[in-house]
Amino acid sequence: MKQVLLIDTDPGVDDALALLMAYDRADVAALTIAAGNVGLGHTVANALRLTELVAAATPVHAGAAEPLVRPADDAAFVHGADGFGDAGLPSAQRQAEAEHGALALIRLTRERPGELTLVALGPLTNLALALHLDPTLPQRVARLVIMGGAVTGRGNTTVPAEFNIGFDPEAAHIVFSGWPQFELVDWEATMRHGITLERFESWLAAGDARARFYDAISRKIRGFMRERGRPGLVLADALAMAVVLDPDCVTRAEHRHVAIELDGSLTRGATVVDWEGRNGKPANARIVLELDQARFEALIAAALGAA
Repeated sequence: MKQVLLIDTDPGVDDALALLMAYDRADVAALTIAAGNVGLGHTVANALRLTELVAAATPVHAGAAEPLVRPADDAAFVHGADGFGDAGLPSAQRQAEAEHGALALIRLTRERPGELTLVALGPLTNLALALHLDPTLPQRVARLVIMGGAVTGRGNTTVPAEFNIGFDPEAAHIVFSGWPQFELVDWEATMRHGITLERFESWLAAGDARARFYDAISRKIRGFMRERGRPGLVLADALAMAVVLDPDCVTRAEHRHVAIELDGSLTRGATVVDWEGRNGKPANARIVLELDQARFEALIAAALGAA
């Protein structure tokens, strides 16, 4: 029996690959969309484009257009101004639902208590709003997997902060402090599980329409990597989705308490892990540290039609 996923995301080139993986192996109940990689208008449009590509009638719900408290920068310099590599894709024919993404999270979990795996691939603004409106939300979710953070302070936006958490630290604080147990796939794990450009591009060449689509939207980010002399791609959201779809691919994980720094002038948005158990608080996160690389890559190749 397939897992049923409720995916909160901000598409985004790497989000798109994670979504292709989800549609290849699971049922997707809905997509709730936030601003993050680019503005909300683009992230919603990209979600609609992707559902059309895979011929899915998945409801798409626009959510938060900005962080809860402070403005944040986007990642258009990596993902393109439209979030899909400025590939010139036609607009989707579908429309987003009228219901706000945070309200959709509450309603769907009430309609299907205990059935849904919630996958958070972007800033946590929609989840924070939903949790603030309904603190009982975690009781109805089978599993929460979050892509975010840098568990030893090696971030990708500021020195210690990863993009999703750094985009809206207040939202991350609400979720991390209000959700009793979740799984965390952080940026540093992503860096340990890169894929060479040559290998990845061999899948794009061998795949089907999904690979052709992904080839188009990822050209900018692959060029970005080459210009900086980086040997491969780091696919953060795909790694998180691998943990969702194939839990047994995790080869090393640790349970620790994780909190979010909100105030530090140098450390705002940092994920603070109590590795030594000094604060006396129970572990709230299963931190994924290592995956079976071959199983991870097999999921990606299959999602591109190359396996």
